Amino acid sequence: MLMLAAGFIAGPITGLIDPEAAFGDLLDPMISIGVALILFEGGLSLDLRELRHSGKAVWRLATIGVLVGWTLGALSGYYIAGLVWPVAVLFGGILIVTGPTVVIPLLRQANIQTRPNSILKWEGIVNDPTGALCAVIAYEYFRRLNEFPNASVFDVAPPLLIAAVLAGLIGYASARLIAWLFPRGAIPEYLKVPVLFIAVIGVFVLTNQIEHEAGLVAVTVMGVTLANREVSSMRSIHPFKENIAVILVSGIFILLAASLKWDELTYLQTSWRPLAFLMALLFLVRPATVLISLLGTDIPWNERLFVAWIAPRGIVLVAISGLFALRLGELGIAGGQILTGLSFAVVVVTVIAHGFSVDFVARLLKVKGDTRPGVLLVGSTPWTVALAKEMRAVGTPVLIVDQSWQRLGRARLEGLPLYHGEILNEATEHNLDLSPYQVLVAATENEAYNALVCNEFAHEIGRDMVYQLGENEGSESRTSLPESIRGRALFEDGFDAGAVNQRIADGWIFKKTKLSEEFDFADAQEKLAEDASLLLLLRESGTLRFFTHAVRPKPRAGDTVISFVPPKSAQKASL
Repeated sequence: MLMLAAGFIAGPITGLIDPEAAFGDLLDPMISIGVALILFEGGLSLDLRELRHSGKAVWRLATIGVLVGWTLGALSGYYIAGLVWPVAVLFGGILIVTGPTVVIPLLRQANIQTRPNSILKWEGIVNDPTGALCAVIAYEYFRRLNEFPNASVFDVAPPLLIAAVLAGLIGYASARLIAWLFPRGAIPEYLKVPVLFIAVIGVFVLTNQIEHEAGLVAVTVMGVTLANREVSSMRSIHPFKENIAVILVSGIFILLAASLKWDELTYLQTSWRPLAFLMALLFLVRPATVLISLLGTDIPWNERLFVAWIAPRGIVLVAISGLFALRLGELGIAGGQILTGLSFAVVVVTVIAHGFSVDFVARLLKVKGDTRPGVLLVGSTPWTVALAKEMRAVGTPVLIVDQSWQRLGRARLEGLPLYHGEILNEATEHNLDLSPYQVLVAATENEAYNALVCNEFAHEIGRDMVYQLGENEGSESRTSLPESIRGRALFEDGFDAGAVNQRIADGWIFKKTKLSEEFDFADAQEKLAEDASLLLLLRESGTLRFFTHAVRPKPRAGDTVISFVPPKSAQKASL
């Protein structure tokens, strides 16, 4: 929304930016390549193992949903928006897209349960190239109709579908080639990112020569294929490609919004039809499409209704609409110029309606994930088991992960949530939903392993939210690890794993103290023994703030202080 607002201000309102004058004929290719890279990046986030729980729903939305959505969108465009049939049919095909550039960040922020999250993510990425192909089919049909009045859709659709399949095969073969070259050292490590992106652009341009917009199919297939191949280099590439996607999304939104002309918005200002069409899109077309598509599936009704409501549109809708608005004008079909303004209206209204209501609707339909930030404890030790019990007692989601079933025995006896497996194994990412856990504490007795875990998850969770115990001062073979690869050291005193586990054996416990206006942090400290150690603050919102050797959070009224105290301190507090 901020990018759209910036584009409107810079373009139609103030005239500071005129993208068409600045870039000329390069504007459309720039936007097309940007959209291709965005879809490729989205494809890299799709893992086929997610389809175990949502595959049937995704398949139906990608087949039945496409036909139903196209039909209802075209009918709404003709009867409600007042578009002529060719424009209505073409726009109905474009409206199939649900915008992964908007859907994925929205789902990440709203913390939705795994299955509806997976359905919406897959639908958004898979249906983007599908919507583009539907628009191409409609355009080619009406173009053929201009030349041959007796032409039918069956004269147009098969060649286009064959071109889409061929483009998908080229994308698949290109991904397999990259997956073969990268692990064998054929490409130097520092060149893997540019080679990958040049390959994506090359595949997109090549397959677009086969048929317009077929390149979107190719790059999407390419991304999904690479995401499901064992390519170790892709893990190091992920941060860069995500940053590139954010920059492209922001830039393209501004350029497209700045490209608007006031005469393209006249239709929206002078008629009741656009508003009625937008309401029909929100409350009729999308719900009917989803509910009809998911009839007979085992998806619960609350999840169906949630998916039926969430369908924000994004860059692909605007980019494709602008492209075909020009092509319809070249065919002499009236009304094509309306598409640009109407597509922007669809983006603005759906982003506002769905973006600002997603949290409320998710709570209402009970598809919200854990709302309180959780703690992921790596390593099952006496100390982590005691900490997990304390976290559970204050209502914070917690999970203990360890690859040893024997070490997990204590956690099993306490009935604590646990996962048996290697946290660094790629399979763990697909077998375990890590989204509820915003804090990671690596507390095994192997300091180097703890640092490796923290460094691996720093990008996903945040460098400031990965912690480990202090360095093992008692080890003769201790080598000090660089701070850049370590997690933040818990406790101001920097206790190591051996020290905290020994203290647990000596009877140390965790103690929680609620702060208020009358009983502040200084009062709480007076209740503790001198050798007690402060561990964390729990805000009323559930946010966790740890005391470390480098950071001391500022306590305030309403916070709960959790400290690690010796038995005598616990007795003193009880007195």
